[in-house]
Amino acid sequence: MAGHDGVMILAEQKNGRIHPVTHELLHRGRQLADALHTELSCVVIGAGRDDLQELIYRGADRVYLLNPGTMSFFLAGPVAGALTRLIREERPAVVVAAATTSGRTVVPLAAARLETGLTADCTELSIEPESKLLLQTRPAIGGNVMATIKTPFSRPQMATVRPHSMPPAPRDTSRHGEIIEKSYPILSGPEKFLGFIKDETQEVNLQEADVVVTGGRGMKSPAGFKLVEELAGVLGAGVGATRAVVELGWAPYSHQIGLSGKTVAPKVYIAAGVSGQIQHLAGMQTAEYIVAINEDPEAMIFKVADLGLVGDALQIVPRLTAEVKKLKEAR
Repeated sequence: MAGHDGVMILAEQKNGRIHPVTHELLHRGRQLADALHTELSCVVIGAGRDDLQELIYRGADRVYLLNPGTMSFFLAGPVAGALTRLIREERPAVVVAAATTSGRTVVPLAAARLETGLTADCTELSIEPESKLLLQTRPAIGGNVMATIKTPFSRPQMATVRPHSMPPAPRDTSRHGEIIEKSYPILSGPEKFLGFIKDETQEVNLQEADVVVTGGRGMKSPAGFKLVEELAGVLGAGVGATRAVVELGWAPYSHQIGLSGKTVAPKVYIAAGVSGQIQHLAGMQTAEYIVAINEDPEAMIFKVADLGLVGDALQIVPRLTAEVKKLKEAR
């Protein structure tokens, strides 16, 4: 569409610092920009000036720093307002953000104000060669099919993508780019920051953990699920849960992995008593090494597993925990 050019990504932040998921977005954005023979820009809202050069090393041609130091705490309205104003000024053809809590909150507000389409929770983005439209692929109908969506009649084309669905962009310190600071009036709204309540249910952040141990309905009871937590404890791992386990009340929603929960990509993923429904697989199948424990040899989880243990997870998990403890004591 005439008058719109370039690919723009929204940097993800945590405590005023650029979050590593931004490097994944830069990888996607760089591929899209190269396919369109255009430039890639990265938007950082409210954070400090540290790490901005790193965004250029990771693929950005231009970095926009909006209202530096003025939006330390996350408020959707002001952030969406700043993003919307920048998009109207710069007129990118494509805007991409992470499908995180902040991305899922800010980007729909911006899309509504811009009167354009938004495809949420994508697992794949590409450019259609003939039309140069953004192809936005995401799970649909409960995760049973993958739908590809286009936005042919409005701009920008906007999407959020699942974290850990692509590796981080490679680092190239020979790259050069431009850093531009802009300040916009912060419009007051109905939101007010009252305070931050830390999630006390997780000792290890699931989406940043190198090892994740997940329990499914096959753990049979809350006491059975405790065995998963004990194994995770001795491994220093994150504790995951299937949707069924969360609905049964054995674990809080913040531990849910899958289409309607978190996406993880650890080095090792241990699934205990997990059947492997497609909705769950969508949240963990990019793990580097998958270990599955299930008494049903036909369970779907074994189709993606690198190592499968057929047996009762209630017996196998405690034995694994004991063996790990022995190894640690022997060091």
